Amino acid sequence: MRDEFFQRDRRMHPPAFTPDYKTTVARSPRQPLLSVENSLSEITGPTFGHGALGALDHDLIKNHAIDGDPVGERIIVHGRVTDQAGRPVPNALVEVWQANAGGRYRHVKDGYLAPVDPNFGGCGRCLSDADGYYNFRTIKPGAYPFRNYSNSWRMAHIHFSIFGAGLAQRLITQMYFEGDPLRDQDPIAQTIPDAAALDRLMAPLDLNAAVPLDCLAYRFDIVLRGRRQTLFENKLEGS
Repeated sequence: MRDEFFQRDRRMHPPAFTPDYKTTVARSPRQPLLSVENSLSEITGPTFGHGALGALDHDLIKNHAIDGDPVGERIIVHGRVTDQAGRPVPNALVEVWQANAGGRYRHVKDGYLAPVDPNFGGCGRCLSDADGYYNFRTIKPGAYPFRNYSNSWRMAHIHFSIFGAGLAQRLITQMYFEGDPLRDQDPIAQTIPDAAALDRLMAPLDLNAAVPLDCLAYRFDIVLRGRRQTLFENKLEGS
């Protein structure tokens, strides 16, 4: 029997128009959102399989290395993808992208003065297993300034994209790090009106999953729907 969706709690989600995050002034919709029904082909495919992934797709330390490892703190990020009842979601395609240790993205339009790391591409992907578990290895990203107000900074974060059975089933969010001193100053994070919802985006340190003399680890569990769901940037309707 299929579970019913919970109504979206708009007290938890950030409003589209949030003047302290300046770009929402121009980008936020002024008319009610429209719900567009998916076609059968969008709902049923394409599907993802292990054959579509490369051997190093989940290892951001190695998957773009040219002549050595990238600079920065080596970390493992891991967790489970579940539904609101705690049941695992297997074969979810988890994609990540991020800045390097200096806070610089490998992108032609990123003009921050921190250098590009030639051995770090900043993106990767993996599939959740039968128990909904995923993991990848990477470099802890740095904070960076952005043109919001005169001294606005983004706290360190990793972008997540989670696909279900097909391309139309995509959710996007960001993972932050426990204890980040910029938490209460980040204008984008502060658009979230519910402190408990922001707490669920802060990945705690997990020494049990760390590799001694190699990597620290952080745990980021993703709940796809329900009252304790992870906050997603592009979830416009229902839960």
